[in-house]
This record gives sequence, structure tokens and C-alpha cells, in this order.
Amino acid sequence: MTEGYYISINEREEGPYTLEELLGMHLELDTMVLSPLGSDWQRASDLPELFNYFEAQGFYFPTEDNLAGFWWRLLAYVIDSVIVSNLLSLVTGDITAPIYKKMLDNTLTKEDMPLFFQVTIMNFLVFAFYNAIFEATPLQGSPGKKICRLVVVDTDGRRLSMGRALVRNLSKFLSQIVFLVGYLAILWDDHKQAWHDKIARTYVLVRNR
Repeated sequence: MTEGYYISINEREEGPYTLEELLGMHLELDTMVLSPLGSDWQRASDLPELFNYFEAQGFYFPTEDNLAGFWWRLLAYVIDSVIVSNLLSLVTGDITAPIYKKMLDNTLTKEDMPLFFQVTIMNFLVFAFYNAIFEATPLQGSPGKKICRLVVVDTDGRRLSMGRALVRNLSKFLSQIVFLVGYLAILWDDHKQAWHDKIARTYVLVRNR
């Protein structure tokens, strides 16, 4: 036990500081801190009393209390699907409308299949890039997730890089290819991760819970 907080900078200990003084400093996630409540040095991001400090800077740490459940994520997906579908219809409506009509009427023929697969792949890629771009911005999630107060982070609570965001969203192909089991895994996974979350090592969290 110590009388205040100590921090380690360039292997030099500084302190003691009160919590208020500590919050006034420019702390990094990896800044090593010795808390008066602990017996060993910890990363600043691992101290619960600093969660709000880092959240104000756009860092959200995965905990049991803020993991987003299946239904919130589904709602965000539905909202984004409406947005993307409307945007695509404005650009490619002349090409895709006949295919969608035949799907609804159950009148697709073998001759329609090449175009059907092209449209399906195009929709998947557009949706993947749409989500990835937003996840790599300070929004940390698509408009649908923003409306539902959700963010996507890596294991350290950081915003995703564009590369990791693309890996996450392109991996959704695996989550949906086997009867959507990869998505349904959110319902029973301890960390409420879908298969694509596991692959990219990401979490979807509820903000300000």
C-alpha cells in the first residue's frame, strides 16, 4: 500500500500524486502506475478509476458490463442495411432491381445466377468497406452503431486501424456462410464476440453504460 499514486516515466518513479493530480496529467494507456490500493505496478488502462479519463479520450475498455449483446448489434445492422440499401439503389438500381424482383417472385433462372452472384458479392463488399471506414474513424462504428451507442475497439480499447477494420468486416463472410452461426455465437460467447470479432480480436461495446 502507498500513500498516493506513483507513475514510472523512462524507468524513473514520480509521485506521490492524488487521483485529481493524476487525472490532470497526460497519461498513456501503457503508462505504469502504482496505485495506493494495489501492491504492484499496473498499466494505467487497467485501473478502474481511470476508465472515465480514457473514455473521454475515445478509449473504451471491454468489461463484463459494457459488452454489446446480440439484439443491440442486430438493431444496428438493420439500420445500416437500410442506409446502404438505399444508397446502392440510387447508384445501381437499374441493374439490381430486376434481380431483386425475381428473387421476391421466386422466378430466378440459371441465366440470372451469374448476375445474382455479382450483385451479392458487390453488396457484401460495399457493406464491408462501409463498416470498416466508419470503424477506423473517431466514431469507432457505423451510423447504425452510433445510433445504438455502440463502438468497436481492439483488445486494448483502442480505435481500430483501417487494416484491422477491414479484416473484421471481410471476415463476416465466415460468420454468415454456415447458417449465420458465426453471428449467433454472440448469444453464448463469454465475451459476446462473433466469429469475425474473434478473428480480428475486436469487441463491440455499449458506450457510457
